[in-house]
Amino acid sequence: MARDYYAILGVRRDAGQDEIKKAYRRLARELHPDLNPDPETQERFKEINQAYEVLSDPNKRQMFDLGADPFGGGGGAGGAGAGFGAGFPFSDIMDAFFGGGAAARGPRSRARRGRNATIRVELDLAESAFGTTRELVVDTAVLCEVCHGSGAASGTHPDTCDMCHGRGEISQVTRSFLGQVMTARPCPQCGGFGSVIQHPCQECSGDGRVRTRRTIKVRIPAGVEDGTHIQLAGEGEIGPGGGPPGDLFLEIVERPHQIFERRGDDLHCTVQIPMTAAALGTILTVETLDGAEEIDVRPGTQSGQVIPLYSRGVQHLNESGRGDLLIHFNVETPTRLDPAQEELLKELSKLRGEERPPGKFAPGQQGFFSRLRDAFNGR
Repeated sequence: MARDYYAILGVRRDAGQDEIKKAYRRLARELHPDLNPDPETQERFKEINQAYEVLSDPNKRQMFDLGADPFGGGGGAGGAGAGFGAGFPFSDIMDAFFGGGAAARGPRSRARRGRNATIRVELDLAESAFGTTRELVVDTAVLCEVCHGSGAASGTHPDTCDMCHGRGEISQVTRSFLGQVMTARPCPQCGGFGSVIQHPCQECSGDGRVRTRRTIKVRIPAGVEDGTHIQLAGEGEIGPGGGPPGDLFLEIVERPHQIFERRGDDLHCTVQIPMTAAALGTILTVETLDGAEEIDVRPGTQSGQVIPLYSRGVQHLNESGRGDLLIHFNVETPTRLDPAQEELLKELSKLRGEERPPGKFAPGQQGFFSRLRDAFNGR
């Protein structure tokens, strides 16, 4: 026969926790084994302890109110000695196997963390190289200034859900081969929050936040490149129910430059010079990110030759120093000559003995048949 824990403590079924605690303390003083050593009184003392353990725990009390005895004293199959006795909560079975616990149950908070957001920021090469400051306009969610995140209209507050009584979940007892099995699910009336907003805030419609457009000033460090992500902690949108904000990520998009090609922190550019300047040497003025600079082109400069300008590249990200600017030369051969120019070149070829020059392979290069032979020989 099932025990009536309310009757054992002498309280009503709708008694509050304070009333249950007072009744337990009164009976515990009367029936304490130190004052009443007889076996009958000791057994009675154990009963009031069990009753208090059940009625002081909201989950166990709910289980008992639904007809199941947490101590296996209910009328289901198996009894207390059958392992999974009558009324044994199914959630406790799953906790035993999968490591759950009571901490995972109960009402969930309305306040949740806001989502992260990502925006693209386009930069010129100079801005990426030296850093810059930008003012960004962001469409986001901010805390509702009327309800301060509670979601309730001014002068009101969320009411305890009358279906789950603030627990955020409801339980159902079903019969199975285990006996009476209790399962819990989120309360359909309050959505698992344990409270219901009867009068939502008109400004945010009960969400605790409103959409707005705001401007933030951000410092973009020197050395960023295309694809770099910068995290601005706490600059994302406010979460529902006034929850903490998420993060804002800036995705850097570097615009192509008309002159320079970036490779890491080094810059590359190509300068075309006439063959006479390449042969005789000259001084050129070239543009850099720091302004115009003069470079000395030595006599005999060939196409593909590179002159480095050290520390004229991009600033190293989060480090001191800069990359280099590498200037590649392309020697132009004239395609149209007037008679006087042609005569001068013919005279030059005679002086250099280059009227019928032999073809020469550049060092390290081979002809087609030599490469074919080496391929067959496995070289």
